[in-house]
Amino acid sequence: MSEDPTHFDLVIIGSGSGNSLVTPEFDLLRTAIVDRGVGSQDAFGGTCLNVGCIPTKMFVHTADIAATIGDAARFGVDATLEGVRWRDIRDRIFGRIDPISEGGRQYRRDADHTEAYLGHARFVGDRELEVRITTPGGRHEVGSTHRITGRQVVIAAGARPFIPEQVRASGVPFHTSDTIMRIDELPASLVIMGGGVVAAEFAHVFASLGVRVSVVVRGKGLLTHFDKDLSAAFTDLARAQWDVHTGAQVETVREGGDGVELQLADGGVVTGEMLLVATGRVPNSEDLGLEHTAVRTHRDGRVVVDEHGRTEAEGVWALGDVSSPYQLKHVANQEARVVAHNLVHPDDLQSFDHRHVPAAVFSHPQVATVGLTADEAQGQGYVVTAKTQRYGDVAYGWAMEDSTGLFTVVADRATGRLLGAHAMGPHASTLIQPVIQALSLAGPDGGPTAHALARGQYWIHPALTEVLENALLGLEVEPEFDVTADYDPVGEDVPAT
Repeated sequence: MSEDPTHFDLVIIGSGSGNSLVTPEFDLLRTAIVDRGVGSQDAFGGTCLNVGCIPTKMFVHTADIAATIGDAARFGVDATLEGVRWRDIRDRIFGRIDPISEGGRQYRRDADHTEAYLGHARFVGDRELEVRITTPGGRHEVGSTHRITGRQVVIAAGARPFIPEQVRASGVPFHTSDTIMRIDELPASLVIMGGGVVAAEFAHVFASLGVRVSVVVRGKGLLTHFDKDLSAAFTDLARAQWDVHTGAQVETVREGGDGVELQLADGGVVTGEMLLVATGRVPNSEDLGLEHTAVRTHRDGRVVVDEHGRTEAEGVWALGDVSSPYQLKHVANQEARVVAHNLVHPDDLQSFDHRHVPAAVFSHPQVATVGLTADEAQGQGYVVTAKTQRYGDVAYGWAMEDSTGLFTVVADRATGRLLGAHAMGPHASTLIQPVIQALSLAGPDGGPTAHALARGQYWIHPALTEVLENALLGLEVEPEFDVTADYDPVGEDVPAT
């Protein structure tokens, strides 16, 4: 252990998934955690806890309740949404999250062998950093600057919302996912720029709570990085709920109308009381002083790492959104587990597992995906078989009166091996998990076939998981396809629709 108080065995930049690197194996090592906070509260603990996964899903669940009330009449239940107490919703959510964030800050500040620097770090050498303290609540005075060194350094600085130049230059007030959840009052109308995950989730939240939502999308639809048929189906459903503008090039952003106006290249104008910019996220790498190190970045700003998480600078590692092509918390957590092992076991390095990365969108409806789409599989040389099963054709989907949910599975026609799955509908993020498990646990022989997966276990009847069971059974596999004795697309008690 070093006697120099400014030298550490491990320096971590970022308090999200990087915070989990301080495992029991580091208990006797000196560790520094440098974090400048996230969101309007300069919160400790990273994006997911404070401005990402956790609070957004708490808002989504609230929106789901409101949407259920609005849809109750067709089931013979007379229910009315009398009002929405936005501040109560907001304060309930952050009343749970903020104490966790602050508790994490205090724990790292007071823990033995750990020093918390609440500020911004810049490299001045491969493993030497200058830290300017920007956030109160730590041991160091705001405005002070500190030089620290580390035997090993992990860059886990995360990512932030991307702001298009026409928005930045306009001077018009706007929100991002970092700030929109803490507003004081619901706007009457909201314009959302973007058509990805953040846009789809917040459109659902605010529309379900009574806000008139307009979505302005540069591409031809929403969620276009997903399976093309799923994206098209989701876009159609989005048009039925929100004012959706696709293929829309924003020329100028200005104050006017209800509060803000977006002038489109086709001459149209979209106006709303408030603007949410949801046009993607960029890695927090550009102001880390990486030019003073051997660390390289990709053209999009991601830090270059190998399969073990090592950068090209000796003793410097990176993980999560700052380096990964997958800006997903479950990926950052998996990478953190790998790096935590590798830091203390340099002769037994583990590798990142990015073979089958799943993703989900908690909108209305939910969307979930894992593995290859049919087009991607064909592009890789597979002879593809695919089956789309409708929720409404299995017992529980029939009970739900569902008319839009679908579950598509993709497989290799020659072997019957699963290649991917793509779902849209209630609980899609949960229903897809058996496919994730099957893909991830497959051995060198490829694991069970789709039909073996369907028939090699019980499926609770009439649970909604039967939509996956029947999709698997519906796949046509060569050289013989004969599952008619087993295959019942609606379940044993449900008449065909």
